[in-house]
Formats: sequence, C-alpha cells, structure tokens
Amino acid sequence: MVFTEALYLFLPAYFANMAPVILGKINVLPYPIDANRTWRNKPIFGKNKTWGGLLYAILLGTVIFYIQQVLYNIPFFKAISLMDYSGQSLLLGFLLASGAILGDLAESFIKRRYGKAPGAEWFPFDQVDYVIGALLFGAAIYTPPLKIIIILFILAPLLHYTTNYIGFLLGLKKVKW
Repeated sequence: MVFTEALYLFLPAYFANMAPVILGKINVLPYPIDANRTWRNKPIFGKNKTWGGLLYAILLGTVIFYIQQVLYNIPFFKAISLMDYSGQSLLLGFLLASGAILGDLAESFIKRRYGKAPGAEWFPFDQVDYVIGALLFGAAIYTPPLKIIIILFILAPLLHYTTNYIGFLLGLKKVKW
C-alpha cells in the first residue's frame, strides 16, 4: 500500500516529467529556453529544453493534481491518498509539477557543464532530478513522510527506465534510457 501511496502522491511530478516527451510533438513554443546561448562554450541547457516543454509540464502536472482533488471523495482514491486533497490548493500541484521540470532543467545545466550530450545517459541524476525538484518545491506546502521519500527515490529509476523504454517503442524517444 505504501508504494501505491507514494506513486499516487507523485503523479503530478511524474506526468510533468513525461509531458515534454509526450506532448513535444505538438510543437507549441518549440523555442529553446536558453535561446541557443552558451556559457563557457557549452550550451546552457540544450536545444531540447523548450518553452513548450516547460509549459506542458507545469500545466499537465497541475491538471493531474486537480483530477486527484476531484477523485478524492471516491473511497479507493481516499484510501491511497497521503493527504486530504479536498483541503489542498492547486498550488501544491503547480509546485510539484514546476519542481519536477525545473529539477530536470537544473540537471541539464549540470550535465552540459560535464560535457554530456543531450540524451546521453547519466545515472543516477537523470532518474532523480525531477524527484529532488518536486520534493523541494512541494515542501513549501507538504512534505511527505521519510519512508515515502525513500520509496520515491527507489521507484524513480524503475519508472524512468520503464517509461523511457515505452517511449522508445512508441517512437517518442530516440534512446531506450
């Protein structure tokens, strides 16, 4: 049950993290956040980090949180909820989603400093960047119990590789990882 609770709590962050890949083909605001600028002769974030991806991530994560609020009165969803969603502001969904995508953006910045190419695997940072960001931003309103945080860090690599492989099979990603 505790794994289900952790997964359910973090749905806004998970969807925010996946949104740029899933919705990136729509091509709204395909402009790189860093405007193709460099810092110390390396891209700041890279061309794959776009304003559209940032927007999709925050919107989708917030919508997922809203859906959790709507579903909260259904006994099954109430049973797997770590908090009373009906008493929460949409701000928490916004913070989880924003933290997830900004954690990924920060990781991309660091990755470029180390000379890693966009899409190159960088374990474990590729798998936990969004978890760190979402937890940090979300902590302004809600901090999950330590056991949930530990589970989130255990689940992150498993979910990352699973969803990326599915994205690869569907032609949404160029790499399996």
